[in-house]
Amino acid sequence: MHIKLLSLIVVSSALVACQKPTEDANAESISPNQQSRNAQLDTPQQRFAHADEKISYYLDQLDSANTTLDVKQQVLCVDYPNEYKNNYIPAMLEIAPQEYTTEKMLNDLHISQDYYAEKLSIQCPK
Repeated sequence: MHIKLLSLIVVSSALVACQKPTEDANAESISPNQQSRNAQLDTPQQRFAHADEKISYYLDQLDSANTTLDVKQQVLCVDYPNEYKNNYIPAMLEIAPQEYTTEKMLNDLHISQDYYAEKLSIQCPK
């Protein structure tokens, strides 16, 4: 189980390391302008890159000592899973449907959420 989580984090980190950062890692939230940007992206690769950038931003917030516990709870329980389910999974399935399934990706999301919930002592409402 920890190997899957570690693999997910390593893959996400590798993808992010290859991209030029465009968002302030210390910002508390993503602006509505940036949120609506998904509707303007043309290709699955662009949609994936944007979703991956936002996922990485959320993971950075969860790992940051400068992020308040309230913000971490919002990210872990609402923002991160919403972005993952609504944008990241659909884009990934368009890019590589033979390699990924919705069920596998949802399982990876739950593994990641469980890891951060335990690490940060956060309980998300069901």
